[in-house]
Parts: sequence; C-alpha cells; structure tokens
Amino acid sequence: MKSRYIMHCYGFMQTSGRSWLPFFTIILFATLVSLAIVRFVYYRTESDEIISQEVVRLALIMEQIDRECKIIDFDEQRIPINFLNVTKFVGSEVGAMNLAYPENWTGPYLTNNPTIQGKEFQVVTTKQGFFVTPGDGVVLSNKKVVGRDIILDEDADIKALMSDPQGLSFQGKPLAARIRIQHGAIQELMLKEAIKNYGW
Repeated sequence: MKSRYIMHCYGFMQTSGRSWLPFFTIILFATLVSLAIVRFVYYRTESDEIISQEVVRLALIMEQIDRECKIIDFDEQRIPINFLNVTKFVGSEVGAMNLAYPENWTGPYLTNNPTIQGKEFQVVTTKQGFFVTPGDGVVLSNKKVVGRDIILDEDADIKALMSDPQGLSFQGKPLAARIRIQHGAIQELMLKEAIKNYGW
C-alpha cells in the first residue's frame, strides 16, 4: 500500500513536470529576449552619450591643429580621423589632411584615435564648413544609420541635423561638432613659398 502511494506521487510529479516544462521554457525565452532588447537599446543610448562628448573633444583638437599648423584642406569630402596619435611624419600631409606648417605639429594629440561601434569618427566638409561626426555605419539611438539614413554629402545641412532628434541630436545634445578653421592658409603658404624662393 505504501509503495503504491509512493509510485502514485512519483507518477504525478512526472506528469506535472512535463505539463509545466513548455510554460517555463516560454517564460525563460521571453525573459532572455527582453533582456537582449533592453541591453541593445541601452548600448545605443550609451553610444550617443559617448558620441556627444567625443565630437566636441575632436573638434577642439582639430582647431588646435589649425592654429598651430594651418589646415589647408582635406583629400576627400569625408575623411576618417585616424591620425591624431601620429608623432612625426614626412611632407605636409598627415592622414588625409594637408597642412601649411607641418613642422609645427606637436602630436600625438591622443594616445589612440577614438572609435564608436568599431568605426572611426570623421571630418565632413560641406558648404556650411567642416564638422566632426560619427563615422558611416554607426547606428544611433533613433535607429538611424550614419551614411545610409543620414546622408553627409557636401549639401548636407549638418547644423539643422544637430538639432533634429531624427538626425544628429540626442536628448538635446548634438552628435556632431563644427570645426572652426581659419581661412587664408593657402595664401599664407603661397607667401611662405615666395619668400623662400625669391627672398622677399
């Protein structure tokens, strides 16, 4: 009698366990998916916080380089910022940036060139001027992808995008920064060469 009771209880537990197993499996799967979504959203939000700080820092460094070395121009409309850890270089070009006074370079300006989501920041040349932005392929918290949904060509209105939540703005913080480059570097370089060649 006692052994029959034990077998009955054991059978109930087996049956009950089988009936509850799919339910617990679904709950576990839903929990893992929810955690993955929360983590993904948090990651993109954290990326935007980092971007908002880095673009300002990089713009200030670029302005320092312009004061010291006079930036003439850039080889492309968009160039990666991958040269700030350079100590010395030959010629007047570092990375894709041309300088009037390369001898005044005081790098490295950073130990490592910053990246976000594994992509380098970039200098973008537009009709409005020069800007630091996250690199092409970076996914922002508004789900927009730089270079695909946010086109940064020569006609891009980056100043407007910097205040647009669906553009380059996160909680009122711009995700791009203007580089204030002083004009006249080419003229200064031409005068420098004339003095060098003709002794003016």
